[in-house]
Amino acid sequence: MNNMAPYDLMESVRNTNEWLGATASAMASYPAFALSMNPFLTLAQAWGEVTERSFSRMVAKPGWGIRSIVGSDGTDHLVDIRTVVEKPFGNLIHFSVRRRDPMPRRVLLVAPMSGHYATLCRSTVASLLPDCEVYVTDWINARDIPVSAGKFDVEDYTLYLVEFMKALGPDINVVAVCQPAPLTLAATAYLAAEDPKAQPRTLTLIGGPIDPDATPSDVTDFGHRINMGQLEQMAIQQVGFKYKGAGRAVYPGLLQLSSFMSMNAERHSKAFTDQILAVANGSASDHDAHNRFYDEYLAVMDMTAEFYLSTVERIFKNGEIANNDFFVEGRRVDIGAITDVAVITVEGEKDDISSPGQCVAAHRLLTGLPDSKKAQHLEPGAGHYGIFAGKSWRTNIRPLVLKFIDANASKPKVAPVPADVS
Repeated sequence: MNNMAPYDLMESVRNTNEWLGATASAMASYPAFALSMNPFLTLAQAWGEVTERSFSRMVAKPGWGIRSIVGSDGTDHLVDIRTVVEKPFGNLIHFSVRRRDPMPRRVLLVAPMSGHYATLCRSTVASLLPDCEVYVTDWINARDIPVSAGKFDVEDYTLYLVEFMKALGPDINVVAVCQPAPLTLAATAYLAAEDPKAQPRTLTLIGGPIDPDATPSDVTDFGHRINMGQLEQMAIQQVGFKYKGAGRAVYPGLLQLSSFMSMNAERHSKAFTDQILAVANGSASDHDAHNRFYDEYLAVMDMTAEFYLSTVERIFKNGEIANNDFFVEGRRVDIGAITDVAVITVEGEKDDISSPGQCVAAHRLLTGLPDSKKAQHLEPGAGHYGIFAGKSWRTNIRPLVLKFIDANASKPKVAPVPADVS
């Protein structure tokens, strides 16, 4: 399957379904049919509308949609998104709030690179903006990166985080959500050994697979069942000529999405059936709960083949982070070298992606960090999404993280904001 044909076939299927949806919607809405009382036409139009929207979202990057926030003075402050560091595979962006002095709390949110865009953390960013200067890792869809840009694997990812942390300075507070947790921990340890003064002040690890084998899940079981040759044959394809990254080997977002959907096929099927009926009876809206969720959930991005395969092999199969045996450019990264960075882990009791126990395993690796700088939290009843973007995050976890940041602040001063490149 390591060629362009399967990639283009998936895109053709997606494009065809989008066209069928648009066609059904247009034909069922034809004015000449207005006199007909046949409910089939209403259902056909609703099916077409939902289908067209769903399949068109799969290849479009969602916008952040954070235009303003309410300041402490009760007035609206516009928010600009500026690029601080620009790199081929991902940028460091800053949510700059107009007419507001720089905030003492400075947060780097490390967004997942696991098939969705960084905008998956939109609500997380919005909840932090009133109280923090917020920076985010904005990863780029691999299909849009020319082959000439070279490779990008877990070591390159780690070095990107190192560069971002250096650019922001030692008073930054890093929050890593899910997939990047082990590599963010490694990046911090890398700085502890190579440039201790550039280490972040605090590190928050949320629902990440530091030790996937601590409490195995379906994700970890799959990683152990399949060998790397099989995985490469099954999952890796080459980007078609439609995109700038033509010829680049990737794990396609559409293939990842099919895996996501199949895990909860019955729930997703019911959600779309209910939405079609809602559109048909006029109770749906452009920004209802269904559309808000699926506009983001269906928007998927390709990952470079080397990043996907090295993640499975080195993080899940070999457990290099869990065994403190991770190497970057031939140098071992010792997690025990972290001695000054306060670390808190957050897990969800009902997390079925990164089960409780996988993230808190970070503490046993932090042999050089005193217990006074360690903390952990298990959120009762919370699933994976809820611990960084849902109700549990808003009501319990966010206040806890901000309190942890404040408790480990060196002094209440306002740090200078790095100059933006744009």
